[in-house]
Amino acid sequence: MKIFLVPALLVLFAACNGGGASPDAIKKALKDDPTILAEAIKANPVPFMDAVREAAQEAQAGEAKRRQEAEAKKLEESYNNPLVPNLRDDENWRGPKDAPITLVEYSDFECPFCSRALQTVNQLMDKYKGKIRFTYKHLPLSFHPNAMGAALYYEAIRLQSGEKAWEFHDELLTNLQKVKNGDKYFKAVAKKLGANMSKLEKDVKSQAVKDRVEADIAEAEKFGFRGTPGFLLNGVPVKGAYPAAHFEGIIDELKKRGKLSI
Repeated sequence: MKIFLVPALLVLFAACNGGGASPDAIKKALKDDPTILAEAIKANPVPFMDAVREAAQEAQAGEAKRRQEAEAKKLEESYNNPLVPNLRDDENWRGPKDAPITLVEYSDFECPFCSRALQTVNQLMDKYKGKIRFTYKHLPLSFHPNAMGAALYYEAIRLQSGEKAWEFHDELLTNLQKVKNGDKYFKAVAKKLGANMSKLEKDVKSQAVKDRVEADIAEAEKFGFRGTPGFLLNGVPVKGAYPAAHFEGIIDELKKRGKLSI
């Protein structure tokens, strides 16, 4: 409020004094006798509030424009210098491993926006079937108490079966309210999927599984992802649960620039 209140006050004071005083003269007058301004406001409350509202609107519009310009600049940079995630030999893929479109998600099993993003991913997998591959990486947020546990269970199940891990992924993100039950729920889902429970018990506590999740978190932070979901589409970052059309627009732009052939 302060950043645009001062100009508004100066405008009002000038108007109340005939509009002939210079800004320096107005500032000096206010410094010498601050009660002048209070009296001007009391005498002219409506124009004062109008000036404040107008200044606020102008400041907000300017800030929004600056944010849009900054985002557009970042997007342009990402087309020219795409981010490069670590795609491991044992990465769990949906879609052909050699597909030209690579979608990487950094996600949290307790995040409602990630649950919504699952629908978007499914739409993209259908639209570009055979031409897109998708993998899920972990960014469990500190204020979601069961997100880390869910990530560990996903990775422990993945060691047994990539397909079972995907089924676990789908089950949790479509039944978000049950994730609050923690280990009890995760074990029930794993058992329903036919996982080897004795092996799962060991793997979920293993250093290898913990290290894999921590590596995903570190990579997400390196790329500037602080919330979930975050995506890389052929290295172009998408921060948030945008609709499928947003991703399709990026794919079209990559094609137009000759960076993607499908």
